[in-house]
Amino acid sequence: MPQCYHHKGRGAFDPVTTQGTKWAPSPDHYPILKSAGGRLVPENVRLSHIWCNNRDYGWRTQIRKLAKGKSLAEIAEVLNSKGVPPAHGTNRWTAAMVRKAYVS
Repeated sequence: MPQCYHHKGRGAFDPVTTQGTKWAPSPDHYPILKSAGGRLVPENVRLSHIWCNNRDYGWRTQIRKLAKGKSLAEIAEVLNSKGVPPAHGTNRWTAAMVRKAYVS
């Protein structure tokens, strides 16, 4: 499974092209997501990979749909049963991972 290579610094990003690759740089609204009203300003932007941002967005979308009436542990169980890949370096979703994915 592909991983983000943060330890390589700027060398971890593909060159910017008109047709971005999954490892091209992508601005990430942090700490307030765009979907929550965050704006892209120098004080709140971090650079990430297109693939990483898309993956994080997918996690948050699925968690948000499952959040109604379920505990974090129950959400983790559902994600594991659906085969949703967890963050790199882990094998299974946990309640703590669900919390971190949802708020990061």
